[in-house]
Formats: sequence, C-alpha cells, structure tokens
Amino acid sequence: MENHQKRTLTFLTIGLIFMLSGIEYAVILPTIWRYLQILEAPPYFLGLGLSAFSLSALLTGPLFGVWSDRSKTTKSIILFSNLFEIAGNFMYFMGYSKWLLLCSRLVAGVGAGAGSSIFGFLTRSTLPEERAGIFAAIMACRQAGLLVGPAFNLFLRLCDFKLGPFVVNKYTSPGIFMCLLWTLLQFVVLAGYWDVPPISSQGGVVVLEMKQEKEEEAPLMGSDEEEARTYRAVDSDQSEASPVSQRAHETSNPFKNFSVSNEFLREEVVVLLTAQFITLFNQTALETMVTPLTQRYFSFGELGNSLMYSLCGVEVIVGFFFVRWLSSKVADRVVLAVGLVICCTACIWCLVFLCKPRGGFEWQLSAFIVGVFLQLLGLPFVAVSQVSLFSKVTAEKTQGFSQGVRRSVGGLATILGPLWAGGLTNNLYIMLGMMLALLAMITVMTVLSYERLAEPRVVQCAQSADSGG
Repeated sequence: MENHQKRTLTFLTIGLIFMLSGIEYAVILPTIWRYLQILEAPPYFLGLGLSAFSLSALLTGPLFGVWSDRSKTTKSIILFSNLFEIAGNFMYFMGYSKWLLLCSRLVAGVGAGAGSSIFGFLTRSTLPEERAGIFAAIMACRQAGLLVGPAFNLFLRLCDFKLGPFVVNKYTSPGIFMCLLWTLLQFVVLAGYWDVPPISSQGGVVVLEMKQEKEEEAPLMGSDEEEARTYRAVDSDQSEASPVSQRAHETSNPFKNFSVSNEFLREEVVVLLTAQFITLFNQTALETMVTPLTQRYFSFGELGNSLMYSLCGVEVIVGFFFVRWLSSKVADRVVLAVGLVICCTACIWCLVFLCKPRGGFEWQLSAFIVGVFLQLLGLPFVAVSQVSLFSKVTAEKTQGFSQGVRRSVGGLATILGPLWAGGLTNNLYIMLGMMLALLAMITVMTVLSYERLAEPRVVQCAQSADSGG
C-alpha cells in the first residue's frame, strides 16, 4: 500500500477515535447524575465524576507525549491507551458503588491522555499550510460524536435485562456500549493505522535536504524565499557526519538540550496556552449554565434541551469546516483575532440581554438564541487557530510533550469552568463578567503579540554556520 493511502486511512482512523470520544461524552453525561443517585452518592459526586476524567487526562497527556517523542510511534500508544478506555467503561457498567463509578471515570481518562501523542503525530506528518485544515476536520469529528451520541441513547434507555451477574439498564448500558465500541476500535487501529514517516522524510531519504540542493542549483528568487527554508541544527563536532547519520543522532534523543522554560515561557507560547485555557474555561462554564437557564426562563425539558444541543452541534460542525476553508486563505493569527472578536461580542450580548431578561417570551427566546449562536460561532475560530499556531511555534521534535502540556492546560480549564459556573447560575453578572474579563485579557495579549503569532520564518538555524564562519 502506498504511503498516501496509508496516510489517508490513518487520518480517518484518528477521526474515528475523536468521534468515539464525543459519543462517550454524549451517552454518559445525560444519565450519570441519576446513576449516582441510585448508588446513593451525595450531590458533589457529580462534579467529582465529571472532573475525574479530565484530571487523569491532564496528568497522563504529557507522559504519553514524551513516550511518542522518544519512540516516534503512536500506534502502540493508542492501542495501550484504549485498554484504559475499555477497562474504565466496563467498570462504569458494573456500578457496584459510587466509588467504583468515580474510579471508572479516572481510568477512562487515562485513555484520553493519548490525544497529545495523536496531535504530535499530526504535526510531524503534515505541512504547516495544511495543518489548520486537518486539525479543524479532526475537531469536527468529536463534535459529530457529540451530535450523534444522543441518538444512541434512544435505544440504550430501553435496555432492561441481565448479562450474567450484571444488570443492563438505561444507566449501566452506556458503559458496556462504549466498552464494545472501544474494543472494536482496537481492531480498526490494528488494520487501518500506520506510523507513516514525517512529512519531511519518505523512505529514509530526507526530502527537505533534496529540496535545498535543488534550490541551490536554481536562481535565487529573493530574500523571502531564502529565509523561508527550514534548516537542520548541526553541532560543530558533527559537521563531518553524513546528513542521514546526523538526523538519526538528533532524533534518537529529542529532549537533548530541551529546556521547559525556553520552550513554554516564550511570549507567543504563553499567549496561545492562555487562549487554550480561556476558551475551554468559558465553553464549559456556558455548558454548565445553559441548562438551568433554559429551565428557569423557558421551561425546557429533556426534549427541548436535546433539540437545542443537536442544533448547537450542527452549528459547531459547520463552523469547523468553514474555518478549515478559511485557514487556507488567511493566516492562523487572523482567524484567532476574528474568533476573539466574535467571543467578546457574544459575551457582551449575554451580559446585556440574558442577565436580566426584558420583554415577552418571544423576545427573551430570540435574545437567548442569538447569544448562544454567537458563543458557538467564535469557538471553532479560536480552537483551531490556537492549536495550529501552537504546533508551529513549538519544536517539532518534542511536539508530543508540547501537545500534552497544551491539553493539560485545557484539562485544567474543563475542571475549573464547571466549578466556577455551577455556583453562579443565579449570579450571571458575576459569572459572565469574569468570562468577558478573561476574553478582554487574551484579546489584548493577542494584539500586543500579533507579530510573534506566526510560524517562524527560520525554524532552526545551522549552528555550524556560526562556528565555522
């Protein structure tokens, strides 16, 4: 099979992985509260159960990232991490006690930590100009899972039988259902996933070096083209070694001379990590707020909320594919700036029209719909652009670890967001005011760092040129 076909099948498999993560969230979230009540769990266990998944993913993401950076493989990591998803969901299905259910979400969250390795793989195996589009498509797959997940609940809620010593009902069935899906995914990964060579090398031949040799033979087109080339970092004591042996030496230990402070305390990296945190903090806070809000003002029940979430899912998927198209036309930082403007506008709208609703039912519902629409409209712009930019301003050789750090920052936001909003559903001015303040802060940071939010024109400089000059 050609590398192009392997690459396509691998990307489709990655899309399926992210879709399953969305389905899992969609089938477990609607029933976990009632499940905990049956197990005589106190109310705070709901927050613990939802946060446990994010916590274990937060802690294991960088570890999986380091593993993939050192091994340069992700297939074995995915197969290993999926075992935790299988075990965690089976524990959820067993449901003997509230503590076992809590542990089940902790175990399943370990499997989600492999996402850092996947993003690292995508960074290494894609060109910078196509990366944002691929990230957008992958993120849309998770949203598609969130959209189709409730459809599975239509038949899962009808389950009422025994499977050996276990009871299968509408509360336990999501666990065994996801256990089966993650088990089937193992076979899909075995058959349809390949650790295809990075985009810069095919079949052991460094394509980048070949391109540079051809460019040296051709007339120079100007300083811009000259600066845009990517150079290998070569130590002075390695100048006599062959290109292939140099590359092997460099990739054998990707963390040689690696500095956490030099990598993550740079201005542009801090801005993008802050954008990651604020985006997910605000998103999860809104998800926590919206159901009590619709119940209070519009008397939405399960059907109304399900319809609302379905329409929201459609909007977000369309938004991701629009950003996929837009990213091929404009720079990532432009997409980020547009997204932040939309998010700030949405937050101001909600502060003005939702905190103290005015007018009749039709006007209040219209104001709510516009506010939700604007909030969801800005999400794909910010989410895709900051992930794509982050992959370009951090070192490619340690991309797995870097993506693990980024996802851990996001995991922290998904833990704190619901905690912040959960206690302030009756104080929307405070809740939305804080969200707007965070958005204003990251917008100012983006404006001040706008020139640095771009792919470096010279990714790596040849150290040997300086030493031998």
